[in-house]
This record gives sequence, C-alpha cells and structure tokens, in this order.
Amino acid sequence: MDDLEYPRELAPRLVFFDLDGTISRRDTLLGYVAGFALRHPVRLSRFLGVIPAVLGYLISKRDRGYLKGALIHFVMGGASRGDVRAWTELYVPRLVKRGIFEQAILAIRGHRGAGDHLVLMTAAVDLYVPELASALGFDQYICSRVAWNEDHLDGWLTSPNMRDEQKAMALRRAAANFPGRRLVGYGNSASDLPHLKLVDEAVLINASKKLRRAASKLLVELKYWF
Repeated sequence: MDDLEYPRELAPRLVFFDLDGTISRRDTLLGYVAGFALRHPVRLSRFLGVIPAVLGYLISKRDRGYLKGALIHFVMGGASRGDVRAWTELYVPRLVKRGIFEQAILAIRGHRGAGDHLVLMTAAVDLYVPELASALGFDQYICSRVAWNEDHLDGWLTSPNMRDEQKAMALRRAAANFPGRRLVGYGNSASDLPHLKLVDEAVLINASKKLRRAASKLLVELKYWF
C-alpha cells in the first residue's frame, strides 16, 4: 500500500474499476472508432492512415498513446461535435446491452449498495467514457482526453495515456480526496498492476497464467467473468 494513508476504515470504500477487459468484454475504443466509420463510410479508407503508427508501435514499441491518438485523428478527425455526440448516444447503450460482463454489472451494483464511491479509471477516451460511467452508475471517471479544434474533433491525446504508472498517480490523487477510505481495485492486465499494488483489496478478472505469475507477490483475488 506504499505511503498512502493507513489505517483505513472498512466501509464505505473507494473502488476503482478498469474498463477494457475488466468491465467490457473487449477493447471499447476500436469498436467506437470502427462503428463511427461504418456510420460514415467515406471514412473507412482513413484506416490506411493509421498503418504507419501501427508499424511504428510494433517495431519500436512507441507509446500506446500515440497509436491511440493516430487512430482517432486519422479516422475521426474533423468530425463535428454533433456527429460525435450522436454516435456516442448510440454506442454507449449498445455497449452496455451487449458488451459488458454481467458479473461486472453485479459487482458495480453491489458496491453501490454498500455506499462505496465508484471510480471508472481507464485508458479509454473522453469521447464516450463520461456517458458510459454515468450509464453504469459510477460516481467519477478518470480517462485519457482528446483534442478538439473548436467544434471539430482533432483526435490526438491532450493528456497522458491513462495506463500503467499514470493510473497509479491518478489513484493517489483520487485517494487524497477520500482520506481514510479503504481502497479496492479491479483490473485485468499487467498495465493495471502498478495501481493495484496500492490498494487494500485487488481483484484480477480473467487473469492469464502469465499475469498470475506477474502478480504472484500481490495479495489479489482472482475472478473469472463470462
């Protein structure tokens, strides 16, 4: 638990949920961008513009935030706020209906029933995370942010990509606003381990054998959601 304040009260708790692979069954950003392109077919050819960024990431392991920004910028760049908002209003209910683990919904409801403060903390972007957090019943969200040129989308990130150590720093900032709260964290990948090391109760969802080995020094609860 590092240097975060301790001891902490047992309840209510401050609960952090990752999104992709933890709450959702798959990556939400790719589905969001691809769905927007299908809604505006003239943009489908723009995926070709993302190829250099993909190759750069595969070859040099360039920051994932650059790859994410390139995807949004090249495919959705220039879209109006109205068009983006209209797609978000369609995408979020569809995701909640078909793309979320039922066990995640039950876990969120359980924490809400216990009076816990719920934080959706994800590397996904603020094009749809605020609406999704509201739809799922979260009290707060922390996510990556994208740039706009007045009323038209630019797409490049204006914030650090919210993963790895960025999540750990964000957790510290959020926890400082709730002194004495016991901390709970849900994740599903190695990129979640930096912030899961800081919580009192860590939960790994559908952890692979490799991830279980990486987390072997942590006291974590393993859950499998289908």
